[in-house]
Order: sequence, then C-alpha cells, then structure tokens
Amino acid sequence: MSRIIFEHSPLYLLLCLLFGIGLSYLLYKGKHPWTNKVNKLLFACRFVLIFILCFLLLGPIVRQIKNYFIEPVFVVLQDDSQSIREVMDSTQLQDVEKRVQDLKQSLETKGYQVALRKLADAKGASDFTSAFRKIGADYEGQKLEGVVFISDGIYNAGLSPLYTTFNFPIHSVGIGDTSERLDFSVKNITYNKIAYQGNRFPIRVDIKAPGFLTKNVEVSLFNRGKLIEKQSVRIANEAQTQIQFLPLAEEQGLQRYEIVIAPQKEEWNVSNNRSAVFLEVVSGKKKILAVAAAPHPDIKALRSVIEQNANYDFNLYIPGVGQNDASALISEADLILLFQVPDARGRTKSLLQRILSSKASLFFILGEQSDWQELSKQGLLALESMPRQYDDVTPSFNTAFSTFTFDERTTTVFQSFPPASVPFVKIQIPVSATPLLFQRVGSVSTDKPLLFVEAQDDRKVAFMVGEGLWRWRLHEFNRNENTEAFDDIFSKLIQYLATTDDRRKFKSYPVKQEFLDTETVQFESQVYNDIYEPVFGKSIEIELINEAGLRTSYRYTTSEANSRYTIGNLSEGVYRYKASTGAKENEEVRGEFLVTRQQAELQNLTADFSLLRKLSNQTGGNFVIVSGFDGLKQKLLEKEAVAKIQTEEKFDSLINLKWIFLLLLLLISIEWFLRKYLGSY
Repeated sequence: MSRIIFEHSPLYLLLCLLFGIGLSYLLYKGKHPWTNKVNKLLFACRFVLIFILCFLLLGPIVRQIKNYFIEPVFVVLQDDSQSIREVMDSTQLQDVEKRVQDLKQSLETKGYQVALRKLADAKGASDFTSAFRKIGADYEGQKLEGVVFISDGIYNAGLSPLYTTFNFPIHSVGIGDTSERLDFSVKNITYNKIAYQGNRFPIRVDIKAPGFLTKNVEVSLFNRGKLIEKQSVRIANEAQTQIQFLPLAEEQGLQRYEIVIAPQKEEWNVSNNRSAVFLEVVSGKKKILAVAAAPHPDIKALRSVIEQNANYDFNLYIPGVGQNDASALISEADLILLFQVPDARGRTKSLLQRILSSKASLFFILGEQSDWQELSKQGLLALESMPRQYDDVTPSFNTAFSTFTFDERTTTVFQSFPPASVPFVKIQIPVSATPLLFQRVGSVSTDKPLLFVEAQDDRKVAFMVGEGLWRWRLHEFNRNENTEAFDDIFSKLIQYLATTDDRRKFKSYPVKQEFLDTETVQFESQVYNDIYEPVFGKSIEIELINEAGLRTSYRYTTSEANSRYTIGNLSEGVYRYKASTGAKENEEVRGEFLVTRQQAELQNLTADFSLLRKLSNQTGGNFVIVSGFDGLKQKLLEKEAVAKIQTEEKFDSLINLKWIFLLLLLLISIEWFLRKYLGSY
C-alpha cells in the first residue's frame, strides 16, 4: 500500500495545473503545420511534463507499507557429544536419527520450518547455554516456536542453562543411561604450568569413586612412559580424595606427566581413570636487579609488581647496605632498575659505568636526588639546561603508543592519579624513543614526556623522569581497593624491557603452545632479508618428532597471502619440531608444542534427566524420555502453524522513483519526435 505525503499544502497543486496549462497554451495557441488532433496531443504532452516538474518541486514523499509473512520455525538441537556415543550403540543412535527425520517431515507438512543442528563444538565440549543463545540470536525477529533438545543432560562447558533466561520453549528428549555405576575417575588436577629445573614441584590429584563404599586403589605417576611414583589410596564412602605427588623437574622443556588409576574389574568406564598434565621445565628465571643510592618508596611500588610474576627473580642493591656482590648481580641481570641513579652525592657514579657496560636493559626512575648533569654527560638524556626547580604533573596517556596495549579503564584510572615531581626543564628525547606517558599540567596535556621507552641496537631503555610512583599505587588502592591499573601498565613495561628481541631472519613457530587433539596444528613462518623486510616464495621444511621418536616431514612455500601451514589432527603428546628454509644459508628453528586430549566428555557418563526436566519446566516446554518421542511429536502437531505478519514502512522522495524519470523522458521524446517529424524544427 502506497500513499503520497506533501511537505506543503496540496492547494499548490492548483498552481501547478494553472502553470502547466498556461505555458502549454502559449506554446501551442498559434498556427502549426500539423493537424488540430496532433496539436492537442502535443499540448497534452507539454502540459503533463510541466505539471509533473512543478509537482516534484513541492517535494512529495511516498509512504510505502509492505506486509511480509514469516513462517513459524522449530529448531531441533541434537546432542552428538562423545558422552552419548560412549553409552549408546549404533542401533540406538540410528533410531534417534530416524525419529528426528520423522519429526522434521511431520512439522514441515504442518506448515513449520524445521532447522536441524548439532550441539558439540569444535573442541568436543557440551555447552548448552551457548548453543541456546546462538539459536536465539540467529532467529531474532523471526517466529521461533520452540527448540526440541535431544540430549543426555551432561554439560561440561559454559554456564548452567538453569541460570539463564530464554525467550522460547525448550522441549527436552532424554537419551542415555541414568543408572549410577561403579567408577573411579581423575576429577581434578592442580599443578603449576612452569617448574624450575632441579626443583621438586607438587601435582595434586582429586579422585572420585561413585559406587565404591570402601576400596584400596593404586595411583601412579608416569613421565614419558616411565613410572615416577606410585601411591596406594583408600577410598571410603564415595568421598572425593586428594593425593599429592612431588616429582623432580629434571629435563628441560615441555614435559607430560600422566596420572593413572589402576582399573578395577567392577568398573564400567575406565576411560576416565587416566589424565595427563603438561608443564614447562625452565632453566631459570628472568633476573631483575634494582639499584638505588638510598631506600625509596618507589622501589617498593615496583617490587610489588615484579614479585607477582613467578618468572622473575628480584634483587635489590644499595651501596653500603647488605653484603651482595654488585658485579655478580649486574652481570647476571636481564633488566636493571635504576632508582635516582646516578645520584647527586656520587655514591653510584662508579656503579653506573659497570651497569652501562652490561648487556641488560635499563629502566631509569629519576627524581630530585638524581645527578642530571652526569646523565647529560653520559649521553643518556639531552637537556637544554640543568633543572633548578621541580613541578607537580599528572600522567596523560599517549594514544599513539602501540608497543603494548592497555584498556580504557586503565587510562581512566591513571587520569585521577596524584601528581609526580618532575624537573622544570625541556628534555629532548631521541627520534627512536616513544612516549608512553605525557606530562599534564592541570587539565592541559603537554608534549613533554613523563615516561618513554627506546629500543636501542643492543638493549632497551626506559626513562621515568619523575618520582612518586608509590603515591599512584596507594591512591588506586585507596579508591578501588585494588591496584590493577598500576600493575597492568608497569608489569607490561617490565615484561617488554626484560624480553630479548628476536632478530633472526627466519622464524617458524606454532600459533599457540597447546592444541587439543580435535584441532589442527598451524605453523607460522616468516623469512626476512638483511634489512628485515619480509620475503615470500621461500620453501619451508618442517619436521615433527613425537615422544616415541617417530619423525614426520612437511614442506610448503610461503606467500604474501598466506604464511601458515596446517597439519592434520595429531594424537596426544609432546612434539619437538625443526623448521628450516632449505636455502644455501640454511637457517633452523627448533622448539616444542603439546597436544592434549579432550577428556571432559568422558569424566561423567551418567545422564542427567533432572536438569532437562527443570529446563523444560522453566521455559514452558515438555520433557519426555526417548520412548515418549512420538507423544511429544503429537503435542507439537496439535498447535496450528500461524505465520507472523511483519509490516515494513518505507518513506522515499517521489523524485527518486525510476518510473518518474522514465515518464518524463517518454513525454519529452514523444513531443520532440512529433515536432521534428512534422517539420516544426
């Protein structure tokens, strides 16, 4: 249905008529070489043309209303997870599939659209809530009559669907086995992802044994097939029992430790009697040294951030305090924090020379006790003059900083921090340096750097040209009862400074360190020339070696569109890889990655019909077991399939309609052709 709406009074149409008649009359009132009948036709063409043009000047708008009929939809969501395939045989699964197809055909005959979906995701987990949310999002705005959910009620990922609201009924069909059986299982394993070579580390294992009242069982720990330790555990009254192993971290690299519960003849499911954990054994921690002329609260602020990371080994050296060997600490350090070093009293002047000759990255935290003249003399800072007074400034983030990222919340928190004390002097930072924080005076952000970083050829250097970090951390804790923003920025900065840049011309690595056995393994390879420009078209050879020593080779050629290579599903275990370019200047990259087995579906095989029943009751659906599938089908077919009418209203200017243009062109063409043909011009 269409309707024309005028921006001005419809009375202007009379003027359009009069104007069209008047101009046409003036043109065709005289004598012409054509007949009176043709003259009337030409008059009419000119009149209609002028009228339409004048009419369009009034800006008429066309209101169009269209009705669409949306057919009602049923979604059949079928749980095809491993927990069902372990319990039901192929005959039972075929019977369920046949019932689903029969339901689909019956509903479509009734006038419904039917969509069939599977539940299990790419990782092989059962996430009910995410599946229902996706259905709701996919059919938003349509008439979703309901979801028929065929499942055993066992979910092992995401939130419980009972604590989520859905705006459509869920009709559940329970399949699987609800009987409780005797079963030992590794319920949970707690361990550290990183262990240090030569140290013992704990592996805590929770064992659950439903159905066993009292039983002695042996639990063993293996590393690469070798028995490390065995313990005898007594299970009583189905309680969950925890045991602990303390293996020694001997070999460096990724290690797999497997926990195995000795199978019992009464058990029904032995697939959950074993579980594997993977951890990395490293040779040592990143060593971070803090050097200061005297104690200062800023040291404590950064030390609190550093000690949150187990991969850092923190040491503090203050001349005259303690018995530490400064030379040994400096030579071993990966990153050195210099708190007001060099100092104005000269206590750390000689120490600075040894620090500058080391290969460690440097982080200068400067203040009123710093020797600014010595900093300028050593070429560390370019100052226009020596500072004689200090200003209080607050931090302002550099939005163009891209070395690492920080979220908007961190930016907001930093804006409220108390001022830091900085020298009133202009500092010229190197072209290669990038400010992280600018100085803000009052509400005005300046271009003066407060904190900046520079990546030099042989090391990374950062400068904080003011003191008062401890006030920032205390202020955030006082306002938010946490120090997340402060810790986030400075932990990332310290991680960046302590990490050594990889300047190799050939890099090849898996896109992540841990893959599931249901995933494909992807390798990223990058080749650079002497000026570190990317080079493509290079042949890359990759060799994988599994724990048994079996070698598998792959070859591919990089391109600008794709620098990755995909390897098909691998079995569980630790894999060593060697990647090479195969060129004359053959370069090699070695490393390790691991493949873990998805065991969540095998931990529990007892169907949970109670969850399905509650879910259906909450959403207004029905619950039946698989034998009552036909009864559910009849209930669904009792309701008439009523389409949803959706109305779409559209407003458009009349001048935008294509047929108006064609009509004007036709009128002009007819008039011109007739006048030309009859000899007027």
